[in-house]
Amino acid sequence: MHGSTLIFVLIGVLLYLMMGALVFNALEAPHEESHHDELQATRKEFLGNYTCVDPEHLSKLIDVVAEAISVGVDPNSNTTFSTSWDLASAFFFCGTIVTTIGYGNISPKTTWGQLFCICYTLVGIPLFGFLLAAAGDHLGTSLRNAIAKVEALLWKWKVSPTIVRVITAVLSILLGCVLFIFVPILVFQKVEDWTWLESAYFVVITLTTVGFGDYVAGKDNWYKPLVWFWVLFGLAYFVSILSMIGNWILVLTKKTRAESQSDVTQTDRVPEGVGSDKGKDLVKEEKLHAMAKDSVLSQPLDYLGENLAYIDESSDAVSGKIHLDPLPKRRRQRRHLRRDQQKPKTPKTSPNEPENKAPNGDIRQKDPPTPKL
Repeated sequence: MHGSTLIFVLIGVLLYLMMGALVFNALEAPHEESHHDELQATRKEFLGNYTCVDPEHLSKLIDVVAEAISVGVDPNSNTTFSTSWDLASAFFFCGTIVTTIGYGNISPKTTWGQLFCICYTLVGIPLFGFLLAAAGDHLGTSLRNAIAKVEALLWKWKVSPTIVRVITAVLSILLGCVLFIFVPILVFQKVEDWTWLESAYFVVITLTTVGFGDYVAGKDNWYKPLVWFWVLFGLAYFVSILSMIGNWILVLTKKTRAESQSDVTQTDRVPEGVGSDKGKDLVKEEKLHAMAKDSVLSQPLDYLGENLAYIDESSDAVSGKIHLDPLPKRRRQRRHLRRDQQKPKTPKTSPNEPENKAPNGDIRQKDPPTPKL
């Protein structure tokens, strides 16, 4: 990436961050101020009704309650104690660590717990990365098999290849959205008693690994492991989609650069003898070389549906299926073209032409026959 492009992207990101800051400031600051005013009014009313309570003791009680809530203790519980670190909750917490979601609703507070969390994170995140790649590979294979059947049906109907690829890409995205977004929204809305907006908010914040922690699924401990498996396959799907978009952008960038270089080659770098056959052959050879060099990068645009299998760009299954097909033909074309250019062209002689040549290349004339006496 050129320096000017990097600066342009950086300015765009900073402007996007500034725009988001202005919007959130306008929406959330008045809401927070209203709750602060309500809290002060409630506190003043409480001290007015219960004059025996000292304001300092009330402040201490509020601090203790706030600290207990931050640890995970329910302030409404009186005598019964229910820990936030039961086996299901601890398993779900470990899942948020390795997936880098980090809701923050519970976190280790002890010294040894924080130390173990550091070591657990450094080992767990790479381990989950391998699992995510494997799950994404199998998920992409399943999606490709399903899409291949649709493509075969469309080919029978003699639909245009471009339309077929666009339809299969849209169907792949819609299928993933239904399985990992719309269905979980309905499930969380039913189980957690959330509104549709709260469920959609939780699903998107989770699958993008943002994980604020203001909404956490797990009202019933029995389905917390199921939520983690949904997170696993949902993340694999989102990674494949983001990789597909990144490949598209990369291909468009490379294609634009190759086209600009080919234009420069035609206009500015044409060798001497522009109108001659030699100059045209050299220009044609440079075009073939640029096309062969960029043929690998141009493939994802031609196979939109195949990009859903892209968890790792160096995947052997994908690269072996897509990228190796067009290269041998292009290489053979270049090889034959160079061989034809390097081969010396000998003029063909007709039977009527003389075959004797002088050392300087002039044709020797045969001595006339001597007349017979």
